[in-house]
Order: sequence, then structure tokens, then C-alpha cells
Amino acid sequence: MLTAIAIGSIILSLFLLVTFAYRGFSVILFAPIFAMFAAGLSGINILPGYTELFMPKAVTYIKAFFPIFLLGAVFGKVMEDTGMARSIALKVIRCIGEKRAIAAVALACMILTYGGISMFVCVFAIYPFAAALYKEANIPKRLIPATLVLGVFTATMDWLPGTPQIQNIIPTIYLGTTTYSAPILGTIGAIILVAVSYIYLEWRVKVAKDKNEGYGHHTINETVIDDTIPLPKWYFSIIPLFVVLVVNFGLSMYSWNSDLIVPFQKMGIPLVAKSVQNVISIWALVVGLLAGIIVACINGHKFISKEGGIQAALNAGAIGSLLAIMNTASEVGYGNVIASLPGFTDIANFLLGIAQGAPLLNAALMVNILAGVTGSASGGLSIALELFGHHWLELTAAAGIPPEVLHRIVAAASGGLDSLPHNGAVITILAVCGLTHRESYKDMFAITIFKVLVAFFMVGVYMLTGIV
Repeated sequence: MLTAIAIGSIILSLFLLVTFAYRGFSVILFAPIFAMFAAGLSGINILPGYTELFMPKAVTYIKAFFPIFLLGAVFGKVMEDTGMARSIALKVIRCIGEKRAIAAVALACMILTYGGISMFVCVFAIYPFAAALYKEANIPKRLIPATLVLGVFTATMDWLPGTPQIQNIIPTIYLGTTTYSAPILGTIGAIILVAVSYIYLEWRVKVAKDKNEGYGHHTINETVIDDTIPLPKWYFSIIPLFVVLVVNFGLSMYSWNSDLIVPFQKMGIPLVAKSVQNVISIWALVVGLLAGIIVACINGHKFISKEGGIQAALNAGAIGSLLAIMNTASEVGYGNVIASLPGFTDIANFLLGIAQGAPLLNAALMVNILAGVTGSASGGLSIALELFGHHWLELTAAAGIPPEVLHRIVAAASGGLDSLPHNGAVITILAVCGLTHRESYKDMFAITIFKVLVAFFMVGVYMLTGIV
């Protein structure tokens, strides 16, 4: 009876959080409220649960990843305000043309996100061109969100080696790996996922044309591109992206002194990393993004608005990062409270028993479920690795599986069920495009399903071939 109540409290809490988030209420406020609601029903004192469980877990996430959120947002804002992101997107789209509208939009997104630009900034930068291109090609506007999902949330989010997105950074903290883990496996997975998603979207376009469905009549967020606004040359604009990638790669491969953080460990400072290996990827990307920001400011300062200039872009990026990190940290705090409840222990034990002899399958399953619970890929991934990372490392080591393979599989799996209707990225993309869940979510969710299936498929590929 008590177990049923505990599990029921988790389900009810999650339902309430999903419902409120879907209706536009801030998870910063309501994630702790519904976490404490579930805790109270499970017999945990509410106030100590909030101050001693929810907040410490949220703060731990902020400590680890705030530099990436901050510098990533600043870099993206500078690239956006200087027009360099638009310049790159416009060049890619013109080269590929309207006959391959889906490929043009998706490729433009991939170039920007793989170069270190925030996924959200990318959506804002690409959407005006996507809308103009789809209207010219008479492709239904309702397919733009799914195309943006293909561009920003597939290969360059967590599959391709070295991608500077947060989902590829998180496993390095818990597994002691680098962002370039399992490069061959990751590249193959990325190619398969992009190919399947692209074929699906082209098929959806064909179905729409067979029904004589065109772009449609839309009035919300219909943008007009002003061709008179000067933009930097694309070959200058792409330099900051290469700088981020090159510096990040160089410092990731650099042989760091293992004693660098020993003095801080001796001070007894809270939350100090266990070893240098756990923070190398953070350090490498911090320096890479800083270098990219500096180069972007130099290359694009002539094209930025005179009202505020570079200072306004830097400030806006810094302020914008606060909302992103606090949203995710609240989701992480919520997930950790749920994970501490008796009902979750029963659920976790059941899930850990599934595919017990196949630790990679088990890890992919658990990460997917926790990403769905939190509505966040990075939130679910960090919770899963904190709770079960050591357990999975032991199981994979016993099976002779390198931690780099575990890194790639859990990173890829995090981007599956996280994109349920209440996911912040889903809501943002629909809002930017001026569309509704009813119009576009089905095709967005299809790409999500492909992500899940490819993650599990690549587990099988590794087990059969052993490629890393």
C-alpha cells in the first residue's frame, strides 16, 4: 500500500509539472513546488527536503555547467547581433537552393551548432530564412519545426565527436572521458540518424504535395528578410566557429598536470572535482568559447548595431544564460528529489533489472526515462549519471566495454524522451515559428523516436563490431 502511494505521488507530481510547464508556467517556480508535493506524500519533511536536497542538487549542476551556459549564450548572441550567424545560414541555403529546402535548413543549423552556437540562438537565426525558403518552395510551414529539430537536436547535439553542446559535456564529468569519445561509433550513428530523419521529412513533403497542401495561410511570426542590411562575408563569419572547434580539440587532447586541483581539494572546498580528468572538457570548452567570442567581436564589430554595440550583445548573452541555467537546474533539483523517494527506488530497481546482462542497453533505457521525467536531456542525463554512473562503469568494465562507448550511448539516449510536449525546447521552437503543438508536434516527435531507435541500434552495432 505504501509503495503504491509513493509511486502514485511521483506520477501525480510529474503530471502536474508537465501540465503547468505545457501551459507556460515557469519550472523555476513550480519544479520545487511539485517536487516537495511528491516528497510530502512520501513522508519526507518538506522544508528540509527543499533546503537540503532540492537546492544542493540544483547548485551542484550550476557549479559544474554555468560557465558553458554563460559563454555559449554570449558567443551565440555576438554571432547573432553581428549578423555572422545569418551570413553563414544564408550562404548555406543559397548554395543548396529551394529544391533541397529541408537539407539547406538542417545543414545550416548543424554548421552553427557544431561550431558552438547555442541551439536556441540557432533557431532564432535560421527561422526567418527557413520560412522564406519554405514559402518560395510551397512546402507546408508546419514542417519547419521538425526540420529545425533535425538540424539542432540530432547529430550535432550529442552524436558527433567533439560537439560543444552541453549533452556531450556532461558525461565527461562523471565518466572521466572527453568530448571526442567513440568518434567512429558516434559518426556512424549521426549519419544514420540524419539520413533516416531526412528521408522521413522528404516523404512528409511528398505526401503534402500529393494532397495539394502548400505553405498555408499564416499570420503569426511571418518574417520578411531585409536584403539591404549589410552582413559580414560568410568566410569571415565562419572563422569564430573554427576557432572554438580547434581550441576545444587542442586543449581536450593536451596532457594536463594531474596535480592542478590538489591544492583546492586540500582546502576542503565543497564540490571540488575528484580529478583533473573530470574537468578537462569544461576547461577546454571555456577557453575555446572565450577565444571564439574575441574573434567574433573583432570580425563582426563593424556590422553590429550602433545602439549599444558589442557591450549590449555581451550583456544580453550573459543575462539570457541565467534563465537557461536556472530552468535546467530546477529540473535537475526536481529529478533528484524524485530519485530520492521510496517509490522511485522500486521503479529504478525494476528498470535496472531490465537487460541486466547488457549494460549499454540498460543505461540508454534509464537515461531516456529520466530525461522524460525532467523534460530535459541535460537534466535527465546528469541525474542518471550521478545515480548510476559508477554502477554502469563497473558493469561495462566487467564486460570489456570502454567508458568512451558508454559516454556516446548515454549522451545520444538523453535526446529521446526529453522532447515530450512540455520540453522547453519544443515550446520555444513552436513559439518562434508561430505554430501550435497540434500543427507540428507529430513530426517533431517522429524525429525524437528516430533518436531513440538509433541509440539502441548503435548499441547493437557496437556489440556486433566492437567499433569505437
